[in-house]
Amino acid sequence: MTDGNGSETGTGVGVERRGSPLMKLSAYVLALRPWSFSASLMPVLLGCTLAHKATGELSLLGLVTTALTALSVHAAGNVVNTYFDYIKGIDSKKSDDRTLVDQLLSKDEIVTLGVILYSIGCAGFVVLTMVTPARLEHLALVYFGGLSSSFLYTGGVGFKYIALGDVLILILFGPMTVLFSYMVQAGHVQWATILYAIPLALNTEAILHSNNTRDLESDSRAGIVTLAILIGSTASEVLYAVFLFAPYTMFAVWGMKYSAMLFLPLITIPEAFSLERHFRTVGKGPIPKRTAKLNVYLGFLYVLGCALSDPAKLPYIL
Repeated sequence: MTDGNGSETGTGVGVERRGSPLMKLSAYVLALRPWSFSASLMPVLLGCTLAHKATGELSLLGLVTTALTALSVHAAGNVVNTYFDYIKGIDSKKSDDRTLVDQLLSKDEIVTLGVILYSIGCAGFVVLTMVTPARLEHLALVYFGGLSSSFLYTGGVGFKYIALGDVLILILFGPMTVLFSYMVQAGHVQWATILYAIPLALNTEAILHSNNTRDLESDSRAGIVTLAILIGSTASEVLYAVFLFAPYTMFAVWGMKYSAMLFLPLITIPEAFSLERHFRTVGKGPIPKRTAKLNVYLGFLYVLGCALSDPAKLPYIL
């Protein structure tokens, strides 16, 4: 059967297909937003690489467990975002994430998924306490700080809805994750990792800011406040360019001053120019996912550049 718009309804093929195991699995994967995972994976790889350069040691178990822990908390935060955006009436048929809007999953299923993901993250943390020489209190402070931040982005206080989400993302998907990964490998805190985390944090913020700029009007109608709403569309386009190109400026300076290997991420700058031009003149729809794709390449080349550099040429690490 179909409704007035030609959509399948009732007990027809559409409902059967929606309830099939394959479609259910697809819905769960969609809710995780895997296209954004580079934002947590690249900082983990960077922290591990810097620790290896500093100590000469590398724990593959620590690396894999750290990556699994970070990805689980990140995915849980995405699920929490899906839930609260729906509850607050922000998501619509035009949203990227229509998991709840299209009833692909129920609210209870989303909540259960979030609990499972946070549980996996906590299990990973327990394993890390057994394989790392880092002090438990330092490791716990950073981990539970990241876990609570992933929830509070839209849950509880809901920093996203009061124009503080950008600040949280800059801290969480940069300094906090790189520092956590470094501690697992090296066993101690190295504050210089914050400096190394800045390019990744800015590029990740470009993903979020492009998303919020694209959704400026719908978010405003929903009654929430984002940085894009506060500064307006034109200023948001300028700020997106700042987030996009500031990391390249840092790589250029570091490449000239420290190690030529840090020029490697500059390979991706043509795509950054393409993104900025499309964002400003053509349309903002596909830009968040395209920026996330850029994040993968830029992050990988940055980590590779650090890995190929002479440790003595990497400042503040040795």
